Amino acid sequence: MKSRITSLEYLALSSINFQGTFPLSSLANHSRLEVLLLSSINNMLQVKTENWLPTYCLKVLQLSNCNLNVGPTFLLHQCHLRFLDLSHNKWVGNFPTWLLQNNSRLQTLSLANNSFSGILPLLPNAKHDMLRLLDISSNNFTGKLPQNMGIFLQKLESLDMSENTFEGDIPYSMGEMQELHLLDLSRNNFSGELPRPIVSGCLPLDMLDLSSNNFYGQIFPNYLNLTYLGWLYLNNNHFSGKMKDGLLSSTSLEGLDISNNMLSGNIPHWIGNISTLWVLLMSKNHLEGNFPVQLNNLESLELVDISENSLSGSMIASLNLSSVKHLSLQKNALSGLIPNALFRSSALMTLDLRDNKFFGRIPHQINELSNLHVLLRGNYLQGRIPNQLFQKKKLGIIDLSQNRLNGSIPSCLGNVSIWRERIDDFSYEYELLEGYKEYLSLNPTIVTYYNSTLDLQPPVEKHSAIDRQVEAEFATKNRYEFFTGSNLNYMTGLDLSSNELSGEIPWELGQLQNIHALNLSNNLLLGSIPKSFSNLKMIESLDLSHSRLSGRIPPQLTGLNFLSNFNVSYNNLSGPTPDKGQFGTFDENNYKGNLYLCGSLIKRKCSSAVTPTATPAGKEEGEDESAISMVALYWSFGATYATVILGLIVALCINSHWRRLWFYFIDRCIDTSYYWLSKYVFCRRLC
Repeated sequence: MKSRITSLEYLALSSINFQGTFPLSSLANHSRLEVLLLSSINNMLQVKTENWLPTYCLKVLQLSNCNLNVGPTFLLHQCHLRFLDLSHNKWVGNFPTWLLQNNSRLQTLSLANNSFSGILPLLPNAKHDMLRLLDISSNNFTGKLPQNMGIFLQKLESLDMSENTFEGDIPYSMGEMQELHLLDLSRNNFSGELPRPIVSGCLPLDMLDLSSNNFYGQIFPNYLNLTYLGWLYLNNNHFSGKMKDGLLSSTSLEGLDISNNMLSGNIPHWIGNISTLWVLLMSKNHLEGNFPVQLNNLESLELVDISENSLSGSMIASLNLSSVKHLSLQKNALSGLIPNALFRSSALMTLDLRDNKFFGRIPHQINELSNLHVLLRGNYLQGRIPNQLFQKKKLGIIDLSQNRLNGSIPSCLGNVSIWRERIDDFSYEYELLEGYKEYLSLNPTIVTYYNSTLDLQPPVEKHSAIDRQVEAEFATKNRYEFFTGSNLNYMTGLDLSSNELSGEIPWELGQLQNIHALNLSNNLLLGSIPKSFSNLKMIESLDLSHSRLSGRIPPQLTGLNFLSNFNVSYNNLSGPTPDKGQFGTFDENNYKGNLYLCGSLIKRKCSSAVTPTATPAGKEEGEDESAISMVALYWSFGATYATVILGLIVALCINSHWRRLWFYFIDRCIDTSYYWLSKYVFCRRLC
């Protein structure tokens, strides 16, 4: 059958779970082949290019993720290539200049994610007028960029050199690339101030990514002239000083990331004039002043992160961020009441106000349709936890720890559906350039290179530098961890620790079958551990330490197979400690501070352990047992006191010498007291 097929023009074998070896010589009979798309998604395909010299001229060739460790030599004899993708292989050596030299018609060249090294050479005599897209990202290129780079690549529309170790300044000649729309130089060692030829020329740049380099100086100088700019990434550099108004001409800006620099001063008011802005990332700087009220003017704003700065003051009550989905203001010095408008928004999905100085009550006017991650840890919030917070359909992470909340734990916690059922499609991965996937055809449409009745196009890949993910920091298993992307999708947890909550633990919490972490420690909780906790089948971390819980540890908890962190230390628990299942891996540190617990894990035999007074008949489980323990303590103290007094009287009656010493001691005490009392009265009269 294979020998009969000799007229194939288009062969697409992309994104398939191929395994084993695929010799390209098996395609020798296809003399009319012009398009060959071959890639694997499991990295288990080995493409053999040796001993193959095609008699036809390819126009489109993709050999991606094919474990090529050397260059396909047959390309030396191909002179009609227009699209060449050799990305995600293991090709080592220097930049293959011969690819550009032999293929003057080449328009797209992707060598991303290989192992090329050395400097980037350019051939002055080679013609590169046809090249539109060049991607050499994720390699090991070093050194400075060629000074004449912009002259010989003038027609480039997309240039990606990210994730290498290039250094030095940006060549001045790059200002000659008058058709450049996308420039990604991120994750290198470039330095200097913003490259003036790029940011002050008339380049039609739509996306500029200079993140994760060593750029410094003024971040928005007045000579900026990026009229068409839509996405700007300057994060993870060393920019400092106050922000100027150089972005005023960028009226189409949609995404701005200047996080992790050394910027100071207030957030400029001109931010509120960019009506198209929907992503604003300014975290980890030294910004001051109040929360920027000018953000109220941005009706398209969806993602705001101004965390880890020095913002202060209160947020205005009329704050209107109805379009914002993710708001991160943690680790500032914001104070006052939390605006009710934040919780009323049906769009809000993540609210992170951790480690500020907010006080007052948690707003109870909460939109029941919104899906929230709420992180309010480390503030001065007080009062009761509003029931409305848990009358929602979906909640992922709730962190109200380290506040001054009081009252009982709302029993309606059991109504939160995402803590009761697994919802696999609850995604929090945030794509900053969702509508930018097909920018300039980052993988140009194959149909432009292939003239046939077949209208086939490969899937368009997203640019690696335009993905960002929302993250949340949450304590589980005795440490704080960042949950990002898919991990955040599945993380569900409740942290009410270090407050002043009282009363019994509601048995309804046992209905949260999908919760992974539950922390109620450092409160004033009474009563017993609910047996319903045995239903928490997905629980991994359960902390009930430093409270006033009593009674036995329910043996039914041994059925929690995923429980790896369990802490009930410093309570009034009694009885044997469970030792089956996961509980066999715990030790005495998980139970310390409970005088009436026993068992082999805590090295205390149950037969000799002191047990508290039994609960009277007729009392149900869950009734406060701490009162019974206090009665036993009072009786023990009274008996000890009576025994000591009685022993002293008997000793004085039997031994006359001790009796004389006792009366002598009493006499001296009376004389001393009289002396000091007289001296005190004399001093008072003198005064």
